[in-house]
Amino acid sequence: MPHDRLETVLLGALAELETSGRRKGSETVIAGVIPPSEGKGPRYLIEGAGEKPFLRMNSNSYLGMSFHDEVIQAEEAAVRSYGTGPGAVRFIGGTWSPHIELEQRLAAFHGRPAAMIFSSAYAAVMGILPPLIDGETAVISDALNHNCIINAVRLATPKQKHVYAHLDMAGLEDALTSAAGACRRAIVVTDGVFSMRGDHAPLQEISALARKHDAAFAENVLVVVDDSHGVGAFGASGRGTEEICDNTPADLLVATLGKAIGVNGGYLVGSETFIQYLRETSPFYVYSNPITAGEAAAATAALDILDSPRGTALLDHIGAMTARFRQGLAALGLEAIPGEHPVVPVMIRDTARTSALVAHLKDHGVLATGLNFPVVPRGDEEIRFQISADHTKADIDEALAALASFGEAR
Repeated sequence: MPHDRLETVLLGALAELETSGRRKGSETVIAGVIPPSEGKGPRYLIEGAGEKPFLRMNSNSYLGMSFHDEVIQAEEAAVRSYGTGPGAVRFIGGTWSPHIELEQRLAAFHGRPAAMIFSSAYAAVMGILPPLIDGETAVISDALNHNCIINAVRLATPKQKHVYAHLDMAGLEDALTSAAGACRRAIVVTDGVFSMRGDHAPLQEISALARKHDAAFAENVLVVVDDSHGVGAFGASGRGTEEICDNTPADLLVATLGKAIGVNGGYLVGSETFIQYLRETSPFYVYSNPITAGEAAAATAALDILDSPRGTALLDHIGAMTARFRQGLAALGLEAIPGEHPVVPVMIRDTARTSALVAHLKDHGVLATGLNFPVVPRGDEEIRFQISADHTKADIDEALAALASFGEAR
């Protein structure tokens, strides 16, 4: 059947994305990995760039877990025992022993009664918010929340939706006050660490406001946090934004296995009642295959490393490398959003200069992510650097030297 007219429309949409600067374009394809050597961390080969090695400063793999021998061995052993895929959704026979072991391990790690795993953290957020949002619910969301939260709320049917300015606790309280007389339930939802900025939600203040206004809602105020960039990368023991915020617990905590844990998938931890209810009602759980048994076993092995002196050492190293990078940026006179998280946004505040600097870094063997208008507001153009436990002092200095040479080359 011909579809030329629709293709014309789609080509027009692609052209508009290109013109507006929102088109992502061709993907960088990693073609190989060069192991660490001579005081440097791993280097990566890119398809089309021959044997030129690249330093990745744009990886979510904060702890480098995907290359740890114990993690690889755990996945290989589980694949030998259970095969390469679960073969079904959870309630039809897709639940394997490593899934249960991982859920128990995640619950214990976060000090919660129960946990459930999803195919990704995006699926977890999309899967848990709509079943908890009904026609008598007010949803209150930070303006810079991740796309998964935005789309989950769109998928749901709340009675009220409030968006408060980023980290604006007065705005959050105004929303709670406004919703109190009209809604039976309120859900405050926020990122833990905001991935584009590296700053974090003030969970102490959010939880205090939820408690303050809880009695005004017949079905309580629920605090939901997606800490996918926090868990495993933030806090002395890697327990993320909750730990940074004096161990203030969210009512429901979502995180990912695909960043610091180095595997694949997402998860939710919370009370037994919430977990049981969502196992029955979350379509992204009920109707979608789980991660493989091999991935679950690898994630458990990674958690064991994280929750040990080795994990503490990795986190200490990330902190030291992040501080070194920030000190170097300051010495170069570059502006960075303040913070301690290994996401370090360097504010360029000009679209053309941001694009030119990303290209310059790539020419010098450094991969970093540029964010231009309209992805970010005009004047907030930035390059997002991400520090990893794989990085060494030499790596950090190499990235700083590449940044320094940009000014010299112009």
